[in-house]
Amino acid sequence: MLKVSIVVPVYNAGRYIDLCAPSLLQQTLGEDAYEVIYVDDGSTDDSAQRIDELAAKHAHVRVIHQENSGWPGKPRNVGIQEARGEYVQFVDQDDELTPAALEHLHRLGSRNGSDIVLGKVVGTMAGPSNVFKRTVERCTVEDAPLMESLTPHKMFRRDFLLAHDLRFPEGPVRLEDQLFMVRAYVHAKTVSILADHPCYVWNRRDDGGNNSSRAVTPEDYYSHLRTVVEAIKQDTEPGPLQNHLLRRSYRVELLRPVNEPRVLQRTGKDLERHFDVVRRMALESYPPGVRDGLPALTRLRAHLLEEGHLDSLVELARRTRRIRPELTVDDIRWRDGKLHVTTTIGMRHANGEPLVLVERYGRMLLDPDLLAGIKGAEGWEAPHPLGHAYGELLVHDTARNMWWFPDADLIPCTQPLGGGRHRVVVTGETAIDPLTLAGGRAMETGTHVVWASAQLLGVGRRARVTRSDDATRGAAPDLGLGAGLGVGFGSVRVGTPPHLVIPAWAGAAGQLRLSVRPPGQATLPHRLYLRTTSAPPLRRAARTVLHRLPPDVRRRAKKLARRADPWSGA
Repeated sequence: MLKVSIVVPVYNAGRYIDLCAPSLLQQTLGEDAYEVIYVDDGSTDDSAQRIDELAAKHAHVRVIHQENSGWPGKPRNVGIQEARGEYVQFVDQDDELTPAALEHLHRLGSRNGSDIVLGKVVGTMAGPSNVFKRTVERCTVEDAPLMESLTPHKMFRRDFLLAHDLRFPEGPVRLEDQLFMVRAYVHAKTVSILADHPCYVWNRRDDGGNNSSRAVTPEDYYSHLRTVVEAIKQDTEPGPLQNHLLRRSYRVELLRPVNEPRVLQRTGKDLERHFDVVRRMALESYPPGVRDGLPALTRLRAHLLEEGHLDSLVELARRTRRIRPELTVDDIRWRDGKLHVTTTIGMRHANGEPLVLVERYGRMLLDPDLLAGIKGAEGWEAPHPLGHAYGELLVHDTARNMWWFPDADLIPCTQPLGGGRHRVVVTGETAIDPLTLAGGRAMETGTHVVWASAQLLGVGRRARVTRSDDATRGAAPDLGLGAGLGVGFGSVRVGTPPHLVIPAWAGAAGQLRLSVRPPGQATLPHRLYLRTTSAPPLRRAARTVLHRLPPDVRRRAKKLARRADPWSGA
């Protein structure tokens, strides 16, 4: 038996066939261990000819032609039926796999007997996802955030699909991927997540072909969402698990038309039409436990929706849209070869006032300034303000468009502000280890930008990690490296041969960036302040004088400095 069958539904893909094919044909798993099955869904362009030519040239490529079904569901089902591999990997015609994707995914799945294996998704269509925060050998939909990943571009054990009769709906069915995935997750006894290696490349097409051109009415779209909801309810018992699985569609799809920005973009009859459709579904399809488990502000939106307060939802969206994250860097320094960044993340209104809770008679109420005058929102309680609060730092490898999650210990807490007012923040330390950040491997050459993400009281925001004067007061001075580039908390060398990792507050916003330079590209100013985060006055003066020397003299001094100070640590 082959290890993996790649199934690719094809319809009028044109040149994207040739862009995708090399990544499928040259997998490190070996041509004798996998196959590529193209299922042509009655293409009317030259796609059929292109894939036939691939099959003629490559023994591990098969092509199946069928009449047009109008949607990728039937081609995928045909691929499942025809597959000869132990596992089936779905790939869309305009996406790609990384060279070792099948090898890594199959190894993880075989090691754990996994029914489903999720591979890290990268590319211009993929943002940071907590699903791929860490590699997970074994999990289920009960103990991992799998519902946040509902695309089918994963590896499935074929016998698992056949045993549970897991098929995609055929024909023009919206949310067909979600319907397939929720049924698969509910039945899967073992799911594995590969976060250490990028596997699936999901790129935005330059012709806009990623977006469906088929118009859809709210009645049509939400009838398909009802099908997804009913499938979850059919396969689970009422209770905590069912509520947990339904909460994602309530939060993401159902509330979308009454949340910013959508509720502020539609007006008149169009807005009322969407409101009526989602309100009816909220009342008819979701048990109360789904709403009760939402964070404070999201739960308020659900309440206003079900009570019929459209005007209140619009005003709440206007005010919430102006809430901004506030991040302070409380400390930053190298320790044990890692860059330790201590941060505090909160939320503020447009006027600079913090988003708060107010304690009244033993109850914690959501910010009265945010809710003043909004009908149905008066005295809205946040009984568990820390239950849904979280925050983290993320590192974006800009050259490869990959997101990595450094080890962090950020804890949600409340800060008293006086007068019964409290602010919810997440605070703590994040350790960025250049040797292990990239899935257990050293950071690669290029620019890596540091961001912060937080969810507080139902407000989710991403913020740049920018310089705070208190955190860097003891740092070395700007050494004339260019606008915004002078930091002073040192650099380290990592890997073999050693690469230089240089942190800097860079760009117009002064965002924290880590520049990884290949061997031999260290510059003099960085070498001069490697040892300490607070340079003595004499050393500081010597650097200033040295930097003002003519270029030829400075080059000779640079060479002497390298000979005199071979130290290469932090």
